[in-house]
Amino acid sequence: MNRRQALGIGGALGLLAVTGQAGAALLARRPASTGAELRSAVPLPAAFTVPLPLPPVLKPVGTAGGVDRYEITQRETALEILPGLKTPLWTYDGSFPGPTIEARRGRPVVVTHHNRLPVPTVVHLHGGRTPPESDGYPTDLVLPERAHHAMPGMHGMQGMRDPRAVVTTMTRDYTFPMDQRPAMLWYHDHRMDFTAPAIWRGLAGLHMIRDDAEEALGLPSGPRELPLAIMDRAFDGDGELAYPALDPTLSERPGVREPYLAGVLGDVILVNGAPWPVHEVDAARYRLRLLNVSNARHYELEAVTDDGRRLDLVQIGADQGLLAAPVTHQSLPIAPAERYDVIADFSAVPVGGLVTIVNRLGSGRTRDVMAFRVARRAADDSRVPPALAADLPRWSRSDVVRVRDFSFRAGRMNGGHGWLIGGLPFDPARTDVTVGLGEVELWRLIADVHHPVHLHLVGFRVLSRGGKPPLAQDAGLKDTISLRPGQSAEIITRFDGYRGRYLFHCHNAEHEDMGMMANLEIT
Repeated sequence: MNRRQALGIGGALGLLAVTGQAGAALLARRPASTGAELRSAVPLPAAFTVPLPLPPVLKPVGTAGGVDRYEITQRETALEILPGLKTPLWTYDGSFPGPTIEARRGRPVVVTHHNRLPVPTVVHLHGGRTPPESDGYPTDLVLPERAHHAMPGMHGMQGMRDPRAVVTTMTRDYTFPMDQRPAMLWYHDHRMDFTAPAIWRGLAGLHMIRDDAEEALGLPSGPRELPLAIMDRAFDGDGELAYPALDPTLSERPGVREPYLAGVLGDVILVNGAPWPVHEVDAARYRLRLLNVSNARHYELEAVTDDGRRLDLVQIGADQGLLAAPVTHQSLPIAPAERYDVIADFSAVPVGGLVTIVNRLGSGRTRDVMAFRVARRAADDSRVPPALAADLPRWSRSDVVRVRDFSFRAGRMNGGHGWLIGGLPFDPARTDVTVGLGEVELWRLIADVHHPVHLHLVGFRVLSRGGKPPLAQDAGLKDTISLRPGQSAEIITRFDGYRGRYLFHCHNAEHEDMGMMANLEIT
């Protein structure tokens, strides 16, 4: 999509205020992709030849007082992603993705981050029920030791400043109470205007929350529980990550070159940092913890056997933890920042057989994601119970104290292209929404192109899409909803936990950097 098309869609969205669902249905015929694809300039490995790596699990440096304390250093390193080549990365503790934190429900976690990178950083625990001072607000910077003269200013694309920003130098403690349902969360850089290139360069990692009730269900565990962080990247002729930043130093001028204004796509699919990997499995059930870490690429995943048969993907969880009951899919769409918890059963696959995870939205080499090779028969005492969780919130329309409408669309910003919420680009000094602690609200969202909309602090339930019931994958408690082109949706949530300033935004990372965020003040 070029700039003229983007702005045309933005103008078309203005009609939706008048035409409502009928106008949305017309826009829904637009293509599924959002963004332009970078092409790698180096030879790429054959699919399913590189073993699947598993992110290292971080050990706490202290556990006194019932608090698990961790230390993470953000630093540059070079790792082998493509065989035989070293790729410079920005990392958490030198790994890509960053190390996984394993937490227990109700047991607080404190993570001390040390910034040894050349630019400021901010850490956001995506999906975390987190106090505002540790939520990773985009202007709450951790400055490097030798900050460029322009970095301390909380300036964004409009030159605005944030009088409420809390800035530290080199080190910051982030406190996560872990007072929430077991789920797979993830942490990533959230610096204003530069989130997209920072994630692209490697600043993302997993954060698991567990409890006794979930562990008692008998789901696949241990080596049969696999975190799968799926992402796309592209490589230049030296094996470095290619990215169309206007300022390759990521220090002053935000944004990307014009062909990539709608989002940056790569031509190499990585899982846990490896290109099109393969993993040996038993002929048994596996729990796959799926996360889309791509900046803009959407996937529709299928598990296909050698003879073309599709394996069921039995969804047991969403962004914010277990569902009430399993939902069976033949294919599963996943947008940037969404997570799905699924069971795949390899017991009927012959030993030596290959099960390929494919992306129905991809083409050429981006159609393949990874593969599982069934290596052996094995005993399996795991199960998928018909009832999973009984603690899901039961908000209803009768609980709603306020209904709000938000459009997510392209538009003009500071004399150039931007992405807007309710017709406005992000301004950290402006309060967009004020809600009382504990109030239940219903939000009606509408999009021009693909927008994965994320709310900080709270999970929500999807009530409807386009005036119709939610989709099968909308089950459970979510914190990110994938809006398709021209689509509207209703979500309901209770704003509880903490008072303070939070965000909601599009998690197409390029859209986010180019204005598609808004402030939420809980009072």
